[in-house]
Amino acid sequence: MSASSSASPYTPAPVILVGVDFGRGFFDPRLEELGLLAQTAGFEPVGRVACKRSVPDAALFIGRGKADEIKALAAELGAQEVLFDSSLSPAQQRNLERHLGLPVNDRTLLILEIFAQRARSHEGKLQVELARLQYLSTRLVRRWTHLERQRGGIGARGGPGETQIELDRRMIGEAIKRTRERLERVKRQRKTQRRQRQRRDTFSVSLVGYTNAGKSTLFNALVKANTYAADQLFATLDTTTRQLYLGEIGRKVSLSDTVGFIRDLPHGLIDAFEATLEEAADADLLLHVVDASSPEAVEQMEQVQKVLAEIGAEQVPQIVVFNKIDRLEETKRPLKVVDTMEVAGVQTPRVFLSAQTGSGLTQLREQIALKAASALSTNDDRSTAGELPDGNPDRV
Repeated sequence: MSASSSASPYTPAPVILVGVDFGRGFFDPRLEELGLLAQTAGFEPVGRVACKRSVPDAALFIGRGKADEIKALAAELGAQEVLFDSSLSPAQQRNLERHLGLPVNDRTLLILEIFAQRARSHEGKLQVELARLQYLSTRLVRRWTHLERQRGGIGARGGPGETQIELDRRMIGEAIKRTRERLERVKRQRKTQRRQRQRRDTFSVSLVGYTNAGKSTLFNALVKANTYAADQLFATLDTTTRQLYLGEIGRKVSLSDTVGFIRDLPHGLIDAFEATLEEAADADLLLHVVDASSPEAVEQMEQVQKVLAEIGAEQVPQIVVFNKIDRLEETKRPLKVVDTMEVAGVQTPRVFLSAQTGSGLTQLREQIALKAASALSTNDDRSTAGELPDGNPDRV
């Protein structure tokens, strides 16, 4: 992407945002989330184009007429790049760049760019690098001009261009292999840490939720930590684990803050972040944090459940935490702090709170204590009965 190259750090590159509604589910006609992603990555949205199509155009994704409209708008507003709220094929990106005369990128690369900027830990950087390499491995045809194929006469294939593209493919393939091996070592280390926690009968809790739902703010409020928290997308990428003491049961539990989810999270990122997301899949309890003030709260919950299913965490018990109630109008605030709601066909405890003001935190701790007490007493009963631990604490 060209945010850093085409503009100084203090002058975000102006971009046009493009969204296409194919009638296949939730569509944001105002492109608000894409705009937030663009701003987070260091761009300045100066124009937005939304349109409807039954199917993508094979060559230009949006069709020639709409492409001409975007080209004119970009020239009028001085845009330096065009960002699509969908995944584009390598051929579509290449054709659009030629037609528009501007760099064109999609939602997938935009998210990768943000992850690359935000990753701080060694593990996080490895995960982002793996996802980036996997993405680029399918885009060699458009990323470097020296990779264009050169063909000889009749019966001749290859030439210096084809040799170069194969060389780059092999180099990226080797880099992917090395990165996977390094991540596998990290994965083994995490498993060792989890086994140690299980041997100590530690009850593990993971915070999950849509990005910018307030997970890190809630994490800090519960354990008095200094995890970076900000009102922006993907403020935290690296998993942080702390001990949370619950006076209600006189024991500590392990609390982990994980990466936020988002609509259409690239599968490459889900695969690359397997080691981090395993914290959620192997947890005894999930705190599913929801931005109660968001008009898309229901859709965001559905997206989180979708990702949880992809990583094998859909069966982990949950407490749904409706955060940011301080941003709701007084008439829209709930009458009860704790109630239940149906999640994936299961009646699930729900707590309304504000991690910012502290309202509702006491009730959340009580709900966590109830879950932990039930699970730990079950494990104690099994130990008393002489059963051998299987490394997987009973789900509650």
